[in-house]
Amino acid sequence: MKTLTVKVGDVLIGSEHPIVVQTMCNTPTSDIDATVSQCRRLAAAGAGLIRITTPSLQDVEALGRIRTFLHSDGITTPIVADVHFSAEIAKAAVKVADKVRINPGNFHADHARARVLFGEFLDECKEYGKAIRIGLNHGSLGKYIIDRFGNTPEAMALAAMEWIDMCIEKEFYNAVISLKASNTVVMVEAYRALAKMMQQRGVVYPVHVGVTEAGNGDSGRIKSCVAISTLLQEGIGNTVRVSLTEDPEKELPVGYYLASRYGLPVQEGFGPTDEREIALLKAACDYGRPLLTREIDDVDVTVPSIPNLRDELLQAARRRFYKPEYIACPGCGRTKYDLETTFNKVKEATSGFKDIVIAVMGCIVNGPGEMADADYGYVGEGAGKVTLYRKKDPVLRHIPENEAVSKLVELITSDREERR
Repeated sequence: MKTLTVKVGDVLIGSEHPIVVQTMCNTPTSDIDATVSQCRRLAAAGAGLIRITTPSLQDVEALGRIRTFLHSDGITTPIVADVHFSAEIAKAAVKVADKVRINPGNFHADHARARVLFGEFLDECKEYGKAIRIGLNHGSLGKYIIDRFGNTPEAMALAAMEWIDMCIEKEFYNAVISLKASNTVVMVEAYRALAKMMQQRGVVYPVHVGVTEAGNGDSGRIKSCVAISTLLQEGIGNTVRVSLTEDPEKELPVGYYLASRYGLPVQEGFGPTDEREIALLKAACDYGRPLLTREIDDVDVTVPSIPNLRDELLQAARRRFYKPEYIACPGCGRTKYDLETTFNKVKEATSGFKDIVIAVMGCIVNGPGEMADADYGYVGEGAGKVTLYRKKDPVLRHIPENEAVSKLVELITSDREERR
């Protein structure tokens, strides 16, 4: 799919340029030393862009200092400010970041006011020559869109097109678009719909592709590769992130494997080196699209070191579920607890349940919205406390972390007994 070219710092994104592999820091932005240190490691590991959460004006100031420190080290990897809800913070971030990621619909509860604020934000971006990412995730669509179109892949694309039309009207073309979902089918359908709508509009912006809250381990890698490879094979995708609930450095080799399969010459040392991981990623890319498009109904693949590979592939493509489906965010500077350790505890404690979707989210800011497909949710509040959700309803609040996993199991068990 031929797209515009977007400039982020010295990096060019679009169909005429190599796929850009990116990741996101999971350190508190206010901890400048820790974030600079992690950015150095990520840049050395090949990150094409580094996103950093920016939840307050104080974090905007910290972001500027982080970028200055990196430049003084000779590290010019573009820095992306990740902003939620606040147009004021987004406009401030324009002055210090190379790119700002926002969901314009969340700028204000009143949709008309959100449009005004987005227009002002675009004016700031034009003045400072900065790029943006318009990022809409399944589960975080505003009431305005859901009331009109429902919470569907098409609704995600239509929501994005409203903001794209505003960009076109203002002659702002330095934008990347993303429509992430944890559900691989929803994610792929949303991007396909968006690509078609942009082509019909006659202006095609580059797209950032990824499966949000993919989880970790084999499951997270397979799930991400099944969906991302499907789109890349169809010519959709100019920059990618493999969102894993692990150290962000571990995301990059998977991203580079995907990029290398679909046209990007990868510098030695950036792609995966473990033979088991390579076999896993290869199977996900080989079988992902045929499973998602229903060209095949099953797979015949054997890798001795991955005994559940067939089951994982079928589950990632949402064709057959052999264990609980997990949604877990990768963590960022807003996360106030050990997300990876907790996620592994939740998986171990709930592995016996079937036909159920469980979300483990790092914070209360966007966790409830992002876990749209979950039957149950475990969401960090901060200060050592957790809220448990049934669907989108909080049912147990302020639970101490050391009790939360067992309380989650009790909640699921109680609900199942009541339904008998």
